[in-house]
Amino acid sequence: MQAFDVKRMALDKFPLEYLGEVTFRCFFIFVVVFLFLKLTGRRGVNQLSLFEVVIILTLGSAAGDVTFYDDVPLLPVFAVFFSILLFYRFSTWLMGRSHHFQNWMEGKPLIIIRDGMFEWETMDRENITKGEFYMELRQKGVEHLGQVRLAILETNGGLSVYFRLDEDIQPGLPVLPEDYIDIETLMMTSGWYACHQCSLVKELKVGEKAVCPRCQNLTWVRALNTLRA
Repeated sequence: MQAFDVKRMALDKFPLEYLGEVTFRCFFIFVVVFLFLKLTGRRGVNQLSLFEVVIILTLGSAAGDVTFYDDVPLLPVFAVFFSILLFYRFSTWLMGRSHHFQNWMEGKPLIIIRDGMFEWETMDRENITKGEFYMELRQKGVEHLGQVRLAILETNGGLSVYFRLDEDIQPGLPVLPEDYIDIETLMMTSGWYACHQCSLVKELKVGEKAVCPRCQNLTWVRALNTLRA
């Protein structure tokens, strides 16, 4: 084999007319995938649940191989899509009749922030790290957790945030990048501090070295009580 053989790299053993077949195969898969998404009733990727994402990824190999492999026939691929569509319809039928089956298949919304603090037990049980949501909170205009009344992690991975009124805002853990906050183990000034781990807010005195009673963490961040912009 010759390295950098332009003819081999471009078409190898295939005739030039095979490019037309590849175009037709791509069009075929485009139509099949589009019809699959239409028949499942989805309007966009952001609305896909974990269960539906798994189905789409499962179909990826079949959709990809048939577009350019000459030895992959079209009808079996169509049968794959049709079979998975029937499985999907049957699963959604079961989920509509069994709440427990729906929770098992798709999960359920999780409250991760309540009254300005992380739901630490839920996050610890579900193996959720708070850093995953800081960017989303900032994009929704959140500077610190004291501004948030309730935050719910939806089954599609989105984050729903419900804010406190300005007069109800309390000191809370900042969600700013760590370059913009001071993490302390020995308090430099007196005031309200938030546990860097679980967001518990506590009033501490200068020179105090505190252990969080909620998660046993030793690091604290000066709590903010600014209003939403």
